[in-house]
This record gives sequence, structure tokens and C-alpha cells, in this order.
Amino acid sequence: MKSFLLAILVIAQIAIYPAITYSQSTSDSDIPIRCKDWQIRYDVNADGSYTETQTWSIIILKDSALESGKEASLTFNSSVASGKVLEAYTVKKTGERKEVPKNNYQVTRNDGYKNQSPLYSDQTTITVLYPDLSVGDTTVFSYEITNNTGMFPDQFSVAHNFSQYTAYDNVTIIVSAPITMILRHESYFLTYKEPVEKDGKQILQWTYQNSTPRKWTPSDGGISLLKEEPGLYISTFKSYEEITKAYGSRAIPKAKVTEKIKALASQITAGKDTPEAQAKSLYDWVTKNITYGGNCIGIGAVVPRDIDTIIENKQGDCKDHATLLQALLQSQDIESDQALINSSALFELPQTPVVDVINHVINYVPSLNVFLDSTAGNLPFGMLPPQLSEKPVLLVVNYKEGIKTPSTAQMGHRQTSKHTIKIAQDGSATGTTEIQLHGYPAIITRESMEKISQLPEESKPYIVEKILASQGLHGTGNITSDNTSELTDTYSMQVSYKIEDFISVQNSTGMIIQTPMSGAMPISRFLKESYEPVPSKPTFCSGGQSTEEYIYEFPETINVIAIPKNFKLSSETMEYSSIYSKSGNILTVKRELVDKTPSNICSVRYMEQYKDTARKIIGDLKSQILISN
Repeated sequence: MKSFLLAILVIAQIAIYPAITYSQSTSDSDIPIRCKDWQIRYDVNADGSYTETQTWSIIILKDSALESGKEASLTFNSSVASGKVLEAYTVKKTGERKEVPKNNYQVTRNDGYKNQSPLYSDQTTITVLYPDLSVGDTTVFSYEITNNTGMFPDQFSVAHNFSQYTAYDNVTIIVSAPITMILRHESYFLTYKEPVEKDGKQILQWTYQNSTPRKWTPSDGGISLLKEEPGLYISTFKSYEEITKAYGSRAIPKAKVTEKIKALASQITAGKDTPEAQAKSLYDWVTKNITYGGNCIGIGAVVPRDIDTIIENKQGDCKDHATLLQALLQSQDIESDQALINSSALFELPQTPVVDVINHVINYVPSLNVFLDSTAGNLPFGMLPPQLSEKPVLLVVNYKEGIKTPSTAQMGHRQTSKHTIKIAQDGSATGTTEIQLHGYPAIITRESMEKISQLPEESKPYIVEKILASQGLHGTGNITSDNTSELTDTYSMQVSYKIEDFISVQNSTGMIIQTPMSGAMPISRFLKESYEPVPSKPTFCSGGQSTEEYIYEFPETINVIAIPKNFKLSSETMEYSSIYSKSGNILTVKRELVDKTPSNICSVRYMEQYKDTARKIIGDLKSQILISN
């Protein structure tokens, strides 16, 4: 189920502008941009407040980089910080310096109405637009942001990551902080210089160069370990437990059980007698009723809103969701904890406790041993998004070392489909497809059908027509399916169709065994990337099962001359079987594939075996029925 999960899982690379990646070649003729110089400086105060100054110069080497290279910007929270552009100019390839005119500056402010405080964001963004930019020009941008308070009192934490596939001629990162402040740090592929003490300050410095970047190939795909990627992690925190305490000191009091919360929870859980049923009903309510909205006001990135505000507006970010759900659970005497986790590409945490790598908050119910993410929006109780599986998780109140979220590789992800097709003398066909889904395929299908249900009624008859057309067929049809509003891990749908050109009946020919409606997880989905290079590093993966049954009814005018032989294959990674049988003018085919992948992280060796097995199965899927009129 590798390609299926990749289709629903977008794992963002940790990147900070101007880290633009490219591929295929390391010569300047193929590099879109080159970062000639990047100076980053943090002047930190004892209370955690700090001033950030950045200056970079980037030469544009290809037309493809002109669009993104025309703009540069800085963003800050107006209630706790101030920012300004120090310099913005272009050095033309002729050497001429051209300042960005002030009327090319754009200031975007998120503010309240008539001097009232904003509800969801107080961010200000200053953007500059470089005029008359051409290939060979160098853009220079410099800014300063003064943060009047740290994200957490008396603490400082920052991370920077760089791409191995981007050209950096010179990067310098400087941190100046009081000598009394203990700065923990670790870096990979950066050069650390001995610290200097001056005027009561300690000055730490790192440099990085990557003048000849690596060539990217498909084998570079997969999960990168911290030690394999250029990066710097700096923090005053002694441990991740200290981060959870700093977060919890302001977040947990927000989860206080009030009379309003008790009344709401009682209403939601009415008729639910067990803790699990109550917890599920509360999770479902928050998931369905509290839409996602970011919290970018002051230190709102790490402090939830008041619960009354969340309920009144029916909106909140991950901290708000977790805080509200915790309060609702507690009102029913169901103990829970908030948990901090990384929702992007990291499956490990740096030894240096850095706040930046913890970017999401979920809930944990110890009595049920279940993690919950109500911001996912479409997941049933007890399931996590794929990108949160098998990752380190930091419980806020009951912190313990080494806790990870469970694997989602074997959570009953399966599809069972039955395709009954009656072929006419002219090669047209009528048929039905019945599909039952469980796990992630069910979730994705339900979400897709929910979008379809919102289309205008006059558009719906064309859905099947478009699906058929995508496979080179012409016809019409109709879809019926389960209710899309229920948050369950099962889903079923039925499709009926009439196809004008299902097979050719002019001469003897081979007919591939396939259905016009494949569903979310057909067998072919497991084999899609069989001939792609094996990644040189571990890969995100998952297991699953797909069963397909085909019943073809041929007219008397068409003879089935030959059918494929039964096939069976077993390996460490997969089980596969196919059975072909003919009775009169009825041909029945049953295929089943079981992906035995036990973990969400597959080794290089495992993927080699997986792809080897998959290529053998592909031969059977290409088998044809020989027919003649």
C-alpha cells in the first residue's frame, strides 16, 4: 500500500527560505538559484526576548526561479514583536545596484475591527517586490525582528535546516546571549567555532557551505535521519520534559471543567454508558463541530484560547482542540493528557530539546490506551493520521521517556470488491461494482464522496462518465454509497454502469482483466511503484489487503478460447493468489493480495524484497483472456 499512502500523506520537508531545492544536476547551468551569502544573527536577552537579524543574497540562474525570486518577506506577531526591512535591492548582472522602491513594499496586517483585538491572528507581513528582475541578477534582502518576549519565559530555542541539493556559498549563524544562559546545541554538516566571551555575552557561531550541491535522484527519497541532513538545533531547555512543563503551565489551566463544559458534555454523551462510548461521542463532537483555525496572536502559538471562545466560535487550532477535548473528557471523569508531537518529516527528535520540532498537539486517554487527533477532521475514534504514526510523543502532564504513537501499518486497511459485468454481442457492457472498505481506504473514499455530495445535482450524473473516460471508455452510470457524515473506519459503495466500448469484437483478441471502477485500494495500487528505484534510506510504508472478484458473462457469439493459469506467491512481504474458472459462458476471476508490512518505516532491505515480489505479481495482473467471435 506504499503508493496509496503517499497519495494521502504529504510529508513536508523542514525548510527555511531561501532553501530552494532542485534536482538532476550540480552544474550552474541547471541550478535555479545560488545562495551567495546568508547571515543569521540572534541577540538574546536573559528573559528569552531576542532580536533576529537576517541578510541574504541570491543570484538567479534560471528563468524557472524568476517568479519566486521576485519576492522576499518577513512576518512577525504585532502584539509581541516589531519588524522592519533594513535593505532590499538588486545587483544587476552588469554590476549596477538598484534599490527596491518604497512603492514596491506591501504591508499586510491582521488586526481587529475598530481597534478591537483580533481573534485569530495579529501577524504582520512586509513583502518587497524586486522590479525588472532578470537571470544573472542578485537579490539582497535584510530584515530585523525584535521579539519583546520569548515563546516561553526565560527560554530560547531555535532550529535551522538546509538542503543538500541547494547551492550555498556561505552561511553564518551567530547567537549572542548572556554568559549566564546555558545554551545547549547540536549540529550536522555545519562548522562550529569556539565561542567568544565579550561584555558579559557569549557569542556562538556556525558556518555552512555547500557550493557543489548533491545531485538528487529518486533513490534519495525516503525518511532522512537528523544526522543525514544539514541542521542546527539550539536551546536553553534542559530536557523535553522541561518543554512539556513550560507548555503545560499555561495550557492545562485552560482545560478547567466549568459548569458550561459539564452541561455540554452531558448533552453530547446522553445515552452512552461506557467510558469508551462517552469518549468516542466527545471526540466525534469536537471533530465535527470545531473547525480548524490557526492561533497566531502573540504567544498564541503555544498557549490555547479560552474554552468559551473556542465553543462560541466553533473554531480553533490543535492546542484549542486538545484543550477543549481534555476538558470535556475530564467532566465525565475520563482522565486524559495532551501530547506534543512532530507532524512533519521527523521520526526522531534531536538530543537538544528544541521547541521548533514539536509542532502539533493531540490527546491521549490512558485508560483506553488511545491517541486522538480531533483536528484530522475525517478520522474515526482511535485512528491517527499516517504522518503521526510511530513517532516520539511527549505527554504534557504524565511525561515518560521513549513513548511513541502506535503503528498504523496493520489497522485492517482493506478493500473487497466484486465486479459483475455482462458483455453484449457488439462489445458494449452493463455492470455493477460493489466495494467494501475498511481503514484508511474507507476514510479517503468517504471524504471523496462527501465532496461529490456537495456538487450541484445536475453535475452528479457525469461523475461515472468522467471516471470511465479516464480509462478510455465511454458510458454512463450511477453511484450509491453509505452516509458520509459518520466517522467510521468502514465504508461501502455501489456503482452501476453502461459502457459502449468495453471490448473489441472484430477479431480474436486478448482481454485484460480489469474493472471500470477500481476503488481506493485495488491490487494494482500496491504494485504501482514496483519499477521505481529502491530508496537508499528507510521509507514510510504500510500494510493492507485487497480482494477482487470478477464475474464476466459473455454472449453466445463470443468464445472464450483460453484463460490464465492459477497463480500463487508467498514472500516475507506479501501473499498473493489468483484463481481463474470458466463455466459455460461465465468467467470468474478471484485475486487476493495481502501486504504483510508490519511497520510504518520500512528498511532498504525490506523494500528491495517488496519490489521484487511485486514485479512477479505484475505478470499475473497482465494476464489476458483470449476471446474470439
